[in-house]
Amino acid sequence: MTEQITPAQAWEQMRAGNERFVAGTPAHPHQDVQRRADLASGQTPIAALFGCSDSRLSAEIIFDLGLGDLFAVRNAGQVPGESIIGSLEYAVEVLKVPLLVVLGHDACGAVRAAIDSTRLDAPALPPHIWRQISPIVPAVHAAFRETPGATPESVDADLVGRLHLRETITAILQSSELISTAVAEGRLGIVGANYRLAEGTAVPDVVLGTATDAAA
Repeated sequence: MTEQITPAQAWEQMRAGNERFVAGTPAHPHQDVQRRADLASGQTPIAALFGCSDSRLSAEIIFDLGLGDLFAVRNAGQVPGESIIGSLEYAVEVLKVPLLVVLGHDACGAVRAAIDSTRLDAPALPPHIWRQISPIVPAVHAAFRETPGATPESVDADLVGRLHLRETITAILQSSELISTAVAEGRLGIVGANYRLAEGTAVPDVVLGTATDAAA
């Protein structure tokens, strides 16, 4: 089992693993029979990760981690909701993770759908898909405000994704007193990062709490 570590140490492990992945020299840690046996009685992951369900963002692979290392929660577009907040609170309160990573990425289909939904001629989406992507629409309008004259066809989708990432972290902190208190008390750090599909890099965009020691 993993000993308790600081938010900065947790992010440093993830950053180093991502560097190995990008370089093509992954160590594939914690993926053997002994690790599987050790985890049968419990888990102490180094971080909780809330990310997009996109098949190109397999979290343990891009951070070169293994079994028991990440408590991963994912949905399309990394959109927070009650089940997401509850899962993250479980990771913080019960599993005592020192770090929460919120991971967005470029070329996100949910972000693209949110942008396209603002077109005047946009067709109606199936209701469950609309409910999933509608929380991203405020980031689209924020991007329009930052780039006057932009249209759904020309707006920078990467900017929308970054704004949505920041709004997601704000929503988590506003929705969960447990998580915001853990950050304020220094027990939890938050890193919001954007994953670049072609390069394989996870680039920090928002860093809160004592995770700043490693992400600076």
